[in-house]
Amino acid sequence: MTLLRLALYQPDIPQNAGTMLRMAACLGIAADIIEPAGFPVSDRHFRRAGMDYLDHAVIRRHVSWAIFDAERRAEGARLVLLSTKGASAHTSFSYRPGDILMVGRESAGVPDEVHAAADARLVIPMAAGFRSLNVAVSAAIVVGEALRQLRAFPRETEPA
Repeated sequence: MTLLRLALYQPDIPQNAGTMLRMAACLGIAADIIEPAGFPVSDRHFRRAGMDYLDHAVIRRHVSWAIFDAERRAEGARLVLLSTKGASAHTSFSYRPGDILMVGRESAGVPDEVHAAADARLVIPMAAGFRSLNVAVSAAIVVGEALRQLRAFPRETEPA
């Protein structure tokens, strides 16, 4: 089990999903894909953004929100939703080992039932007049903050 997980709720754009899966592999966190996605969920669709890093990614696929939610509750994992409707800034939140950081669909976020199920709803503070960041950028910002707080960035390797 990894310290953190990144959950992609019904992703719309394979390039963003591939980018987030690449990040997860590089930072040593697991990823969950909650289907249905807006594209066929296959390595071929992720390869362009994920490149050969996907071979190192730990990915769990879930055929529905209900199945994902039941599994994460059984595991006792806390669901931390990243949302433009979040109640707290991502930097003021205290992350814990085992947290699942979830991003929504690029086109529509997540439905009310997912908001209601989340243990926390976080927002990335931005300049006035802007709605949102790219979902992969948002995931990277919040994963970085969570790893920083947990002092869990992978160790740097010595140059060859």
